[in-house]
Amino acid sequence: MKQAQTIFDIHTKGQGLYEFTREVTFWAGQQAIVRGLLTLFIRHTSASLTIQENADPDVQYDLNNFFRRVVEENPSLYRHTCEGPDDMPAHIRSALTDVQLSIPMVHGSLALGTWQGIYLFEHRAMAHDRQVVAHLLGE
Repeated sequence: MKQAQTIFDIHTKGQGLYEFTREVTFWAGQQAIVRGLLTLFIRHTSASLTIQENADPDVQYDLNNFFRRVVEENPSLYRHTCEGPDDMPAHIRSALTDVQLSIPMVHGSLALGTWQGIYLFEHRAMAHDRQVVAHLLGE
């Protein structure tokens, strides 16, 4: 069994989905692992990870709008408001999505579907520097 780890640094410019499939695919391909499992873990509580369609930008637009409707940015609804009106809603959005993803490696490539992309889902309004830890285990 082989193992490899790295950290992806992703700069966001506010709420939205930031695709980093290309960077993950390139790194995983350099590890000489033919079959295994890639785990991605975000080290933050106000952003998350998701695998979503990467062909039509309307998907990202609709996801952002959906989460804005479902989790209001209204400070009167929350006790935790010390970092601004988007802080607690960002934590709730993160809890409703994923902080960790598992993607199989098959024949030396990530087993993503044709239209699947890996995204960091930024839930805060302001720019942030986020870190995603990658751990690849296989043979």
